[in-house]
Amino acid sequence: MRIIAGTARGRIIKAPDGQGTRPITDRAKEAIFNMLVSLGGVDDAIVFDLYAGSGSFGLESLSRGAAHVTFVESDRHALRTLEANLTTLGFKGRATILSVPVERAIHTIGHADIAFCDPPYRLDVWPTLLAGVDADLLVGHAERPIELTDRWVEERRRKYGRAKIVIASLL
Repeated sequence: MRIIAGTARGRIIKAPDGQGTRPITDRAKEAIFNMLVSLGGVDDAIVFDLYAGSGSFGLESLSRGAAHVTFVESDRHALRTLEANLTTLGFKGRATILSVPVERAIHTIGHADIAFCDPPYRLDVWPTLLAGVDADLLVGHAERPIELTDRWVEERRRKYGRAKIVIASLL
C-alpha cells in the first residue's frame, strides 16, 4: 500500500497484521481521490477517517493538502500501525487519533468537510453512520451497496471488485 499523490507520493505505508482490517487497493483509492478532486478536492479540508485501520484515506488526504485529519480506530494493533505511519510520513502535527468506537465518536467530534467511512465488512453499522456523521461529503466503502438515507444525496457510485464505493453530500 502506498501514498498515491501529494507531498508523500510513492511512500509505502504499513497495514496492520491480521484479518481485523481490510486495506483498500491503490486503484480504488486513486479513483476515490479523483472523484473527490472533481467535487472540490481535499486542499485545506477537515477530514474524518472512521475505522481508520492503517490510516490510508486520512494519510492520502494529508499528503494532498488536507488541513487536519481525525482518525478514529479502536483496535490496538491498528492504532500502533497508524501511529507509526503518521510518524514515518511526518504528519503527526496535523492529525488527531481517537481510540474509541466510531459509533460513539461521531456524536462528539463535530463537523468535517469529508468523512471516510470504511467499516469492517462484518459490521452492519451503516444506519448509525448515515444518521450520525456530520460532514459535507461522505465517502463510503463497503462490500454491499450502501443504501443512503434522506440526509444524503448521492454524488458518485462505483464498484471495484468486491468493493462498493459511494460518495454522498449532506443535505
